Amino acid sequence: MNELFVCKVGELDDGGVRIVGEPGHRIGVMLHDGEYLAYLNRCPHQGGPACEGMRIPQVQDVLDEAGLFVGQRYDETDLHIVCPWHGYEFHIKTGEHVCNSAVRLRKYATVVREGGIYVQF
Repeated sequence: MNELFVCKVGELDDGGVRIVGEPGHRIGVMLHDGEYLAYLNRCPHQGGPACEGMRIPQVQDVLDEAGLFVGQRYDETDLHIVCPWHGYEFHIKTGEHVCNSAVRLRKYATVVREGGIYVQF
């Protein structure tokens, strides 16, 4: 198994992303709620740079007692990675597409060792 140095601990802010690797095999490493997450920076839809997109909370419809739409709200507990090419959304914790769990970003393990963050591939 290979490892790739990402950065030193403390260089990546919570919510931040660092793209590492070689052309054709770029990996996005994110710090989310104190956890380092790493995904191949390639959207399974059409190869867009998914990890370079926005991260937004899940949007939920709000219905009244009769089931009628009255608005929307954000679910801050379910952050999504949004591919900048076509808006495909993936759960940040799992890399799964929000509507089809069979579609997902390729996930990699991360390791914190001796003050550095590494991604294993």
